[in-house]
Formats: sequence, structure tokens, C-alpha cells
Amino acid sequence: MDLFELADERDQTDAAPLAFRMRPRSLDEFVGQEDIAGPGTLLHRAIEADRLSSVIFYGPPGTGKTTLAQVIAQSTKARFMTLNAVSAGVADIREVVRTAQDERAMYKRKTVLFIDEIHRFNKAQQDALLPYVEQGLITLIGATTENPYFQVNPALVSRSHVFHLQALHPSALDTLVDRALSDEERGLGLMHARVTSEAKDVLVRGCGGDARRLLNALELAVLSSGVQADGTVVVTKEDALASMQERQVVYDTAGDEHYDTISAFIKSVRGSDPDAAVLWLAKMLAAGEDPRFIARRLMISASEDVGNADPMGLVIATSALTAVQHIGMPEARIILAQVTTYLASAQKSNAAYKAVNAALSDIENGLSLTVPPHLRGTGYQGAAKLGSGIGYKYPHDYPGHTVEQNYWPVGVEAKKYYQERTDLTK
Repeated sequence: MDLFELADERDQTDAAPLAFRMRPRSLDEFVGQEDIAGPGTLLHRAIEADRLSSVIFYGPPGTGKTTLAQVIAQSTKARFMTLNAVSAGVADIREVVRTAQDERAMYKRKTVLFIDEIHRFNKAQQDALLPYVEQGLITLIGATTENPYFQVNPALVSRSHVFHLQALHPSALDTLVDRALSDEERGLGLMHARVTSEAKDVLVRGCGGDARRLLNALELAVLSSGVQADGTVVVTKEDALASMQERQVVYDTAGDEHYDTISAFIKSVRGSDPDAAVLWLAKMLAAGEDPRFIARRLMISASEDVGNADPMGLVIATSALTAVQHIGMPEARIILAQVTTYLASAQKSNAAYKAVNAALSDIENGLSLTVPPHLRGTGYQGAAKLGSGIGYKYPHDYPGHTVEQNYWPVGVEAKKYYQERTDLTK
């Protein structure tokens, strides 16, 4: 008996959590991810036709990765096998391969292998699997919360279709609540429970797009709410709040959420939206991001995005890093919020950023960089004999402390790298 056969058996008992019992048994019951698994999509057609090729389902917890695998298990005519990368090893992979070879030789039957947490497989384990996926002996279904382009063998990724599942939309979560409350076979229908609109809103918003968390919280709320005189159960906003554990921010300090969130944060600062920037800042702080990392990124933005439109931006950002290092959390949040809102509200100029990039590009393309004699250093004995410094005009000896002379490399014509903004108000 494999994982999904066991799931079928457990579905019939009351011991399994609501989220487990309510797992869809077919594509028709699958809710959310319409752009990936909805009618007419590539994945939907492949599952219906039982012509699935190797795939990797990638996305946050509770978004349907294992559920889609279960749907495939119940619809395919192939031999369906499962491994969990946390506990499986190379020996388990070899056993799957032997079984797949027997299935093909004796029954002309394909083998589909589902690997949960596939990113946990080390390189040796992934390499052991690769040739059999490449040969078509095994059709791979991988599930992972980590970006497979970083965490999975590139050769496996290149032989698989990667489907990126997103956190479920509130409308899909609403549907799941209604379905669980009305289903008398697997859900809570026999309890005649009713959830107020305020309570549903708490559950939907509090689960962070995680269907598993939503349904388990719903079950706890229904089971812990009082029974009314008419025998019904009414879940109030207070019941829903009590059933939701403290919300965990979906974040990883070295993965997609880390990079995607800091990207959204800096782009909000660059886009002069202090409110959105503060929200992304709060997400990072709530998730435990290193405040020094945030401060360093703000220093970069102060120069790259604000630049000479408001030179105080870099001064403030640099001071913020020093203050954050000395003070630490939780008070550092105030300092970071101050510099975030300052930079987001400041006038913007990326002229210095563009100037140095353009100059570096010219250097990479072979621009001559020979220093002309009059600009060469003279701080050593014998410099004059080499012609160094001869002909240099000292700007402070001239009216206005400026004088025209060539400052460019030998044989290079002057070029405009720095395009200063002219529309800034003084």
C-alpha cells in the first residue's frame, strides 16, 4: 500500500484532520491555481489524457502540490509510487527503478514517481534518479517549497515542466470553507455549523493563502464553539481568532521570499511609495530578517535611486546602519522606518548610477585609458624629467576656481556620462 492508497483509507475515518479529509479526489474538485490546473490548461489536459511528462510543483505550503499528485495518482493507469526526500536514500531510488523495470517488462506499464520535498535530495540522490527520468523509465513528479532552479539538479529541472503554484486567492479559500461546511461525508456538514462573515474573513485572511492551515483552523473553530439551542454551531469572529495560531509570515532568509521581498521593498522605495515600502519592511522584520541587511540595502538605494537629487539620503542611510548596529531590535525598526520613508519620499535621480555604468561599459569595450602627461602624478623625485604634470593648470589659480583643460585619456574624446536632472526644485 502506498501513500495515496493509505490516504483513501484514512479519508473514510474521522481521525484524519479536516484538511486531509477534504483533499480533492479529482480535478473537478480542485480549487484554485486555475492558470495552472484549470480546464483547458496544459496540465489539466495531460492529467485527463494520462499523458503526463515529468513535472515539478513549486510553491508555498498548502497551495495544492501534494493534492495535485494525489489527483494524478487516482487518475493514472501507471504504477504510482512515492518517496519522501527527507527519509529516502539512494537504495530507495534503486528499488523504485527495479520496480519500474519490472512493470515495463511484464505489463508494459509506466511508472510515475512522486517525490515530496524533492529539494531535500542531495546531489548523489538526484544523480541516481536522473538517467531513468531521461530514459523515460520513470515519470517524475516533484514537490518543493524551494525554488527548483536553485535547489534541484539543473539536469532534472531541464527534463521537467516546472509549475509555480501561488498562495491561494481569497475567493478560492471562501469556496473551500463553504465546501467543508456543507460536505456531510468528509467535511463538517453533519455538525450544521455556520460561520459568520466576520469569522470567515478572519480565517481567510489569517491563513496566508494556505488551504491546509485554513481548514484545520476552521475545524478547530467549529469543534470548540458552543452548540446553540437549535442544535447548530455558530462560529463567531472571536472563535475564529482563537482558532488561528499566531500567523507565521511566509519567509526564508536565504530563499525566494528573502530575495523577492527585498526586491519589492527597494522597488517601492524607488517608486516613491512610502506606504508600500513600510509594509514590505514590516514583513521582513516580522519574519526575523537581519535589520543590518535591510539597512545596507537602503544605503545602496540612497545612492542608486535618490543620488544627488537629495544627497542627505545617503547620509541618513549611513547613519541608520550605525544606529541599527548599536541599538538592535526591536527599536531598530523605528530607525529603519524613518530612513525608508525618507528615501521613498525623496526626489529621485539615478544619474550617478547610470554614469558609472556607462563608463564601465566603455572600459569593458576596450576604451583607451592612458593618462595624459599633464594629469600624471608628480609626488616623486624625477617626475618632471618624465614629463609628468607639465602643462597642468591648477583650477584654484583661476577666476571661479575653474579652468578649461583636457581631463580625458590620451586619444579619447570627451563624452557625457553624467546627465544631471534639471527639473529638481531647489
